[in-house]
Amino acid sequence: MSTPPLVLALANQLLRPAFGSRRDPDRIFDRIAVEAGEAHGDRQFVDDFRALLGWWAKAENLTPVGWQSAQVFVRRHLANRARVRGLIAAHPEIEREPIEQPVFVVGLPRTATTVTHAVLSLAEAHRSPLLWELLAPGPKLPPRERRKAVTAGRRMVQGTNLFAPRFRDIHPMAAEGPEECTFALPHALMPLSQALIPEYAQWYCERDFTDDYRYLRQVFQVLQYGRPRRRWILKSPLHLGNLDALRTAFPDATIVWCHRDPVTAVASFCSLIEHGMAVSSRPLDLHGIGATWFGLLSRAMERGLRARAAIPREALVDAPYSWLAAEPATGAPKLYDAIGARWSDAEAARLPEAVARPKGTRPHRYDLARYGLTHAEVESAFADYNALRAEVDRA
Repeated sequence: MSTPPLVLALANQLLRPAFGSRRDPDRIFDRIAVEAGEAHGDRQFVDDFRALLGWWAKAENLTPVGWQSAQVFVRRHLANRARVRGLIAAHPEIEREPIEQPVFVVGLPRTATTVTHAVLSLAEAHRSPLLWELLAPGPKLPPRERRKAVTAGRRMVQGTNLFAPRFRDIHPMAAEGPEECTFALPHALMPLSQALIPEYAQWYCERDFTDDYRYLRQVFQVLQYGRPRRRWILKSPLHLGNLDALRTAFPDATIVWCHRDPVTAVASFCSLIEHGMAVSSRPLDLHGIGATWFGLLSRAMERGLRARAAIPREALVDAPYSWLAAEPATGAPKLYDAIGARWSDAEAARLPEAVARPKGTRPHRYDLARYGLTHAEVESAFADYNALRAEVDRA
């Protein structure tokens, strides 16, 4: 890994005096919890985040910026939870907001889930959560407060691009663009993209995520409350390992499953993790990244394949990589038709912008061996999935 950008090195120097506080994460957490607030009956939710911050504090090679990021992450989730639960307590009708036939885009990371989400978000009848909304979900805001919330989202994106200049080449973000709903899901795998936290990885793999997805539904009910009702278009590759919990909370959901060669997808995603984690951890353990995420992704696929058997055929759409990555003009209408939506000239006119790479971005190159992985072991772990891909390609 190259040397960190000068601005990141300076930020680590400025934050170093407070870095020693990670030796007492409970004290830091107590302060964060008081600032964020707590909804009635949420003690377990709060305690889970206390455990996460404690594990994060022990992560090897964590930097001062990484420790600061951990605190920001925990504070945001606690504050958002308190806000959402408080709004529902004050306005119980929020929980009666119907989230009807939402679409969830899933699949291994780096399988064109982002472009699929962007294309499905083009229709006026569809509604995707914007990044700034996911960072601070709430009711419709007055113009001044809305500008403030959007600005906070822009600053987060700018900070990411400043500290990790290559990240934008791999996964560009925009505060006012559609983004993954895992920004609102309490216990996603996002902490493991910033540091190697083995205790959290084990805890995550043993967790029942039903309550997390019920809360995610509440987030979308809050975002829908007082606004026009449209069909939700949602996305995260990492829903793949929790499709059973997702479908419990969203029983009429349509699952759009994106497909791509897992050797390519795993290598590309490890590269994404490398560039993102370099902000929070130095030096990087590249083989540790490979082992951690190879295990998590193969587990997610195994669970996804098992859950797939229970999904009604009419609620499942298989989207080959070629549909949008290679042939978007013919693939996009197929995608709309598959989810029961209308493809019109309006969507067609906006399609080139939705599938285009942002100006100034560079090609993304990656190598599986860099992360201590081989083609043979990835193909072996994903053998059942490759059999499914072959069926999808034939169809």
